[in-house]
Amino acid sequence: MKDNDINVLFGKRVRQLREQKGISQEQLGFDAGLHRTYIGQIERAEKNITLKNIEKIAKRLDVNVSELMDFSKLDDDDIEKDK
Repeated sequence: MKDNDINVLFGKRVRQLREQKGISQEQLGFDAGLHRTYIGQIERAEKNITLKNIEKIAKRLDVNVSELMDFSKLDDDDIEKDK
């Protein structure tokens, strides 16, 4: 696994759950106390994220942290796009 692979997987998982909930990056950021551009940077794997912010995002998405980190729920197509 490359250094940023976990960031890519995490970003894709955040996007997947956010879209399933039907909320925008802006709404997720607002509700989680984070800036919308930060949410976009996380989804594009441009930022490392702290454990505290992972917890905030999980809470807003109404999932526990382990569910948020369950990359097995990503579609193979999503994972292959960045290879």
